[in-house]
Amino acid sequence: MLSLSMKEALSRLKDGNLSAKELCEKCIDRAVKTREINAIVTPTYSQAKKQAEVAAKTWSRTGKSPASARKLEGLPIVVKDNFCTKDIRTTCASHMLEKYVPPYNATVVQRLLDQGAVLMGKSNMDEYGMGSGSVDSIFGPVRNPWKYEFTNTLTSSDNVIANPSTHSGSRSQDSRVATGTRGLHGSTNLRKDAGESQQEGTWRVAGGSSGGSAAAVAAGTCFGSLGSDTGGSTRNPSSYCGVVGLKSSYGLLSRHGLIPLVNSLEVPGIIARTVDDVNTLQNIMAGTDEQDSTTLTDERFRISDLPYDIDVKNLHIGIPKEYHAPGLSDEVLDYWRQAADMFERSGAKVTEVSLPHTQYSILCYIVLCCCEVASNMARYDGIEFGHRGEQELSTEQLYATSRHEGFNEVVRGRIFAGNFFLLRRNYEQYFLKAQRVRRLIQDDFTQVFNAGVDVLLTPTTLTDAPTYDWFTAADNRTRNEQQDVFTQPINMAGVPAVTVPAGLTTQGLPIGLQFIGQMFKDKEMLTVAKWYEQQVNFQPLNLDHLDLADSL
Repeated sequence: MLSLSMKEALSRLKDGNLSAKELCEKCIDRAVKTREINAIVTPTYSQAKKQAEVAAKTWSRTGKSPASARKLEGLPIVVKDNFCTKDIRTTCASHMLEKYVPPYNATVVQRLLDQGAVLMGKSNMDEYGMGSGSVDSIFGPVRNPWKYEFTNTLTSSDNVIANPSTHSGSRSQDSRVATGTRGLHGSTNLRKDAGESQQEGTWRVAGGSSGGSAAAVAAGTCFGSLGSDTGGSTRNPSSYCGVVGLKSSYGLLSRHGLIPLVNSLEVPGIIARTVDDVNTLQNIMAGTDEQDSTTLTDERFRISDLPYDIDVKNLHIGIPKEYHAPGLSDEVLDYWRQAADMFERSGAKVTEVSLPHTQYSILCYIVLCCCEVASNMARYDGIEFGHRGEQELSTEQLYATSRHEGFNEVVRGRIFAGNFFLLRRNYEQYFLKAQRVRRLIQDDFTQVFNAGVDVLLTPTTLTDAPTYDWFTAADNRTRNEQQDVFTQPINMAGVPAVTVPAGLTTQGLPIGLQFIGQMFKDKEMLTVAKWYEQQVNFQPLNLDHLDLADSL
């Protein structure tokens, strides 16, 4: 049951072959049995049961497919902990917002709930979304459910809530060893596997910063989830966890209620098991929002289902030569080549293209990211909003104490860097120059698409999911430069991208390939991605053996 796609689950609910109440209870049971992966940090199981009961009555009221049924009636979902949820704590995995309970729902959350979605809880993440491994959180790291030996079979309860006070939430800067170099062409010194034993530190990271959302879908605790994507934070963990992760065109989904990190880059992300499923969720959430002036106001996006019979003969697939980056594993490269060959054999035109300025993209991204972080984090002063320190000898001391206690070293480091870049003497050299380079990156994508390319095909990550020991052996910035190398140029350009599982490595771990589309042509991109998904027929992680444990 929990290995079904969202589309399959909804079909069974409509046909009466599945009860919304039973489905919710199964998801809760799975969430508890997989609790040690630390995907959900604030469960809302009691609320979910009530929502499921309403859905069950709706489906049974007038027989199959009642007119009163909504599009997601009775479907369990999970929401990343940086989206505001009314009367449910929203922490951004930070001490700064540890006790924050929003009085409203984010627009995209509200639109899902309005269609009958059942909220299972809030998912773990890197603090404020600043990370690519979901290891920097006050709740502790997220563990990838693939190749993980589960031992936790606790009883379901709303009292099973992560306690942030038991976790330090960040790694010691002194214990880190910086490795690798910067840039698209400099992601070197990559991981050496620590083996498959289930010893502490040898389990695989879930990716980040939306690791909890991806792990929750992969583990079967929900059928879809919300992440956020600033430089790859939805696509990176989706690739590592063997699920589909969508970054929509900038302006398609409202950011109202998404606690801001980098306003000009981030968008809500969508995670599910299939391309059809992320398309369904996007259809529900897309559209103008008067609360967010960056949302589109015209009809460049139209709601529609993806076709089943897809012909790729007239497509032009571009392969960016700059994405042959150092550190790219042989297995990822092989899957990339196989995909290109697959399209070519089916009649598509496949050519090498150039995005020359993407080699500078990661450094440009770092500068712009830090500048906007410094601006957005300035609101947390310990007086009006966020954690308040006890040191009140002076206003300045109160600010300093509150921010030092509330933010981890990663967040503080980006604030310091952003303020440095924005100093009057540095403004031209860093911020304005980065903005100019960003324009060149956008122009690269525009020129390639204007030349007739329909979709770009690239890897999503350099390798499969690394071990926790390897990942934490370097600092946050180094890992971001490596992990975001293929994903963050898309955010710089504002175009859509989706990662689709391509297969398993010899280690039995999933890897994904990324499809990049033209601005507001999300449907065309998803159609191509669905065709590839149909050819690959990737089998998602099946943890049904956990359900059988009770009967043995």
